[in-house]
Amino acid sequence: MDTDEARARLATIPMLAGYGGPLERLGGLTNLVFKVGEFCLRIPGKGTQEYIDRANEAVAAREAAKAGVSPEVLHVDPATGVMVTRFIAGAETMSPERFKIRSGSPARAGEAFRTLHMSGAEFPFRFELFAMIDDYLKLLETKDVALPAGYHDVVREAGAVRSALAAHPAPLVACHCDPLCENFLDTGERMWIVDWEYSGMNDPLWDLGDLSVEGKFDAAQDEEMMHAYFGGEARPPERGRIVIYKAMCDLLWTLWGLIQLANGNPVDDFRAYADGRFARCKALMEMPEFSHHLAAVRKG
Repeated sequence: MDTDEARARLATIPMLAGYGGPLERLGGLTNLVFKVGEFCLRIPGKGTQEYIDRANEAVAAREAAKAGVSPEVLHVDPATGVMVTRFIAGAETMSPERFKIRSGSPARAGEAFRTLHMSGAEFPFRFELFAMIDDYLKLLETKDVALPAGYHDVVREAGAVRSALAAHPAPLVACHCDPLCENFLDTGERMWIVDWEYSGMNDPLWDLGDLSVEGKFDAAQDEEMMHAYFGGEARPPERGRIVIYKAMCDLLWTLWGLIQLANGNPVDDFRAYADGRFARCKALMEMPEFSHHLAAVRKG
């Protein structure tokens, strides 16, 4: 039972060793997460040590808390990744549906990103898109799972994306890098961000493009998020980077989904997840507007 594992972990954490109250299971695609009174306990999922550096995550979680966008970290074991943070009372865990119905939530997410990106926080890891694709492909070579047909062809086509981004490199800032909707907690006045497993120094517009994809944002939601983030209209190169990263996050997380499939993660149909993300990436890259956005980024 998951709760038995949680109780066993609590016994090893001095501040919670005597806790005998209820445990409430919270969401999570790979990890076990529980509400423990006024606190939140996170137990890493099996196999995550293959691709997540828990020491880096611990630093990033503390830095994000200092920046005011993430809950206070009260306990962390960098060796196992077990973490305790303060529970944010009165906050809704977000989803694509909640981003649609909770008025102002895309703007609050944009404001949270702006606060993080402008905080001056330094994260230990550097999030390098194409290096991560290579690393995930190498990991998948050790596993019995097939890539979607044509995956390597699209990676080659993404060389044009790589060169356009390199023409005007963005200053790297502290980024979340994995903005699943479920990593956002909304009080209605303020958006909190949790789960810093993939965080690193990155082009800040990755976070906006990726959240748009994860949240299934429509054009109005994109505009609301960008307006809050930029304090006005986004310029063509900024819009272009966001669109490019919409495609590139799908290209990367396709491989993540296949790793979950290979590791037997039961929480989702990860074959369908990976194939769906790859199909969406290809469809966006094949749209005529994509080349216009590439040109805008290249021009700067």
